[in-house]
Order: sequence, then C-alpha cells, then structure tokens
Amino acid sequence: MADGIDTRSVASAYARWAPVYDLIFGRIFRKGRHSSIAAAEINGGLILDVGVGTGISLPDYSGSTRVIGVDYSEPMLRKAQERVAERRLCYVEGLIVMDAQQLAFPDAIFDAVLAQYVITTVPDPEATLDELARVLKPGGEIVLVNHIGAEAGLRRSFEQGFAPIARRLGWRPEFPWDRLGDWAERAGFNVVERCPMPPLGHFSLIRFTKRTD
Repeated sequence: MADGIDTRSVASAYARWAPVYDLIFGRIFRKGRHSSIAAAEINGGLILDVGVGTGISLPDYSGSTRVIGVDYSEPMLRKAQERVAERRLCYVEGLIVMDAQQLAFPDAIFDAVLAQYVITTVPDPEATLDELARVLKPGGEIVLVNHIGAEAGLRRSFEQGFAPIARRLGWRPEFPWDRLGDWAERAGFNVVERCPMPPLGHFSLIRFTKRTD
C-alpha cells in the first residue's frame, strides 16, 4: 500500500461507482477523454486503454486503431463489455480484468498506452507507470489524463483537507507534478505535452514518449 490507498479499497470504491459513473462523470470528463484518445491514435497500431472502466470512452475511438482495455473493477468492466456489444465496436479486441501494476502482457507490444484518470487512484503510481512503460514499444507514447495537485493557494489547502475523504473514494487529490516528471527522467521518457483540461484546469493531458536510445 502507498499513500493510504490499497488495491482492495480502490476496487470496492469503483464497484460502488459502477452503476452511476457514466451519469456523474460522463460530461465532466468528456474533453479529457476526447483529447487523450486523439493523442493516442496519432501513434496508430495497437493501443492499451488502462482503467477503461465502464468503457464510456470506447465509442470515441475512430476505429483506425485496435484497442485492448483493462480494468481492476469487474463490475465496471461488465458495463464496458455490454457497451462494446451494443455499439458493435469491432476495433476493441479485448476487455480484461487486470491489475495495472501487474500487466499480463509481453514487453514492448503496444504502440500507445492510454490511462485516463487512473494514476492518482492506484496504490503505487510509479510502479504502475513502470508497467505501462514495459509493455510500450520504443518510440511509443504513454498518454495520461491526470489530476495534478496545486503547488500553492486555496486549491492546495482544499486538496490537503479533502485528501482523507478522497482516499476513501479511491483517489488522491494532492498528487504533485514532480512525481511524474521525476519518473519520466528515471524511466527514459521525454515529456512532449502538458495541457490543462476542463473543468477549470484541475486535470492535465500529459504525453510521454519512450526514448529509443
């Protein structure tokens, strides 16, 4: 367990969210979903969608790429499977219950890895990022939409005060940029984009390219 978040509590939280997730978060996170998918599809080929949840983002893919989605929450993934069947999303090649910290894929098989609103919810963000890097081809991209904690001011005070409640809901609100920047340098990635996303810039679209040397 890291930062007061453990896998069991996250799974429990998202099982509770599954019936209402799309209704509550669908519109709020729409811009981040669209932007991150467009960025991932630039790479073409095979995309791993980590934390695919209810599959709310799956219809947003253009169909020009192939997609495999994984999520730790089986109730969320059942909804994703229903959506794929109803919408006949033939480019979705698989939806698998899987821990993002222990991906059951060989090294370097994906052209892009997408993780929307995931890194702040996992017990060990750096270990998860290491797994995403492992399954990514050299020259490929990790694309995140992630909350970045405020460095100062009223929003920082709010995030710190809200943190104990947020952890019970399955995420950490005070996540600092330095953790991502430091990881990228250690893991051999270049940060190629960091762009604020709605609502109110609380989230950022972040793109990392895996170095080839």
